[in-house]
Amino acid sequence: MSAQNSAGIQTLLDAEREAQKIVQRAREYRTKRVKEARDEAKKEIEAYRKSKDEEFKEFEAEHTSGNKKAEEDANKDAETKMKEIKEAGKTGQDKVVKDLLKAVFEITPVVPERIEKPK
Repeated sequence: MSAQNSAGIQTLLDAEREAQKIVQRAREYRTKRVKEARDEAKKEIEAYRKSKDEEFKEFEAEHTSGNKKAEEDANKDAETKMKEIKEAGKTGQDKVVKDLLKAVFEITPVVPERIEKPK
């Protein structure tokens, strides 16, 4: 009977080792699958991020191009006005300098209307 018990125990031990191998393979497979799923998710996230970045760049390009044109037009207008102002300054420059010098050198004292008399 001890040979039968020994053979039965050995069969149970073999079955237990086989079960442990199956469980170990299942754990390894699950770990591998989790890593693969994580990698796939990262790839999907990166692809989504790239598509949204491209979408944003297109949107930005569409909406800033109008601003650039408006800015260029404003710069042209400003340049035109600056030229006009400089031309006006050049034409009246002599008169302005002459009037300033006259005001500085030709002093005409004026008595204020309300002067208190000393007591």
